[in-house]
Amino acid sequence: MASAFRDFEHDGWTDPAVCASYDDLLSSLTTQSIAPMLDAAGVKAGSLVLDVATGAGYAAGAALARGAVVTGTDFSAEQVRLARQRFPAATLVEGDAASLPFASAAFDAVVANYGVLHFPEPEAFLREAFRVLKHGGRLAFTVWGRPDEARLFGAVLSAIDAHGDLDVGLPGGPDMFLFADAASSLQAMARAGFQDIAVTRVPQTWRPSSGEQILLTVKTGTVRMRGALQRQQAEVRDAIDDAILAALEPFRKGLGYEVPMPAVLTAATRP
Repeated sequence: MASAFRDFEHDGWTDPAVCASYDDLLSSLTTQSIAPMLDAAGVKAGSLVLDVATGAGYAAGAALARGAVVTGTDFSAEQVRLARQRFPAATLVEGDAASLPFASAAFDAVVANYGVLHFPEPEAFLREAFRVLKHGGRLAFTVWGRPDEARLFGAVLSAIDAHGDLDVGLPGGPDMFLFADAASSLQAMARAGFQDIAVTRVPQTWRPSSGEQILLTVKTGTVRMRGALQRQQAEVRDAIDDAILAALEPFRKGLGYEVPMPAVLTAATRP
């Protein structure tokens, strides 16, 4: 199951069109949690930082701006290419979060901005983060809040459930919202050996300019939800689209929207 899910995610995140759409349509949202995440990881001038699932490199770039020495890694060659273009001062390499290609006790901080929900074996990543951290080093990562809080995801899932089918044969993987639950995060981090574990909520707002942008985002700039939408029967797709926009109508502001999309930030220390 894990290998099938990894292949599915890898296929999505190595597609240049998906990477470009995610960057264009969601980076204004995903970058909102970077400063709190770096703060929680204790990133400062001179810190040796590893950014896992670096994507287009925004967290790596923000750590560089603090004067840190930054390494970024991603399993997608396309994402690494984009990150190298933007942040050439970082060391950027392809690598798997479940088997990080770095020496033990090499970093002061490990961060992952919305990466953990894409990992087929998130607890393997936690163990690897523990291994590559120095004693006293910090891990911090973000995931999306639950669907009833991260309203874009709630709208999409509810629309599919009402008008289509949530079971469309996607490879099975970890619950996308597993670490949105504080108890799950605390337990997983403790099992990996971390201490001083804290789980906090980071308020965020997504501001798409139109309903068309909302639909384009979920259909072209995501992997799991894109896959679920692509596999719906043709005759229900319009109803799903309409239901997504109807669910987000309360968040319309003028021609655009202000959609609540909070993050959940988990941080801890390697003793």
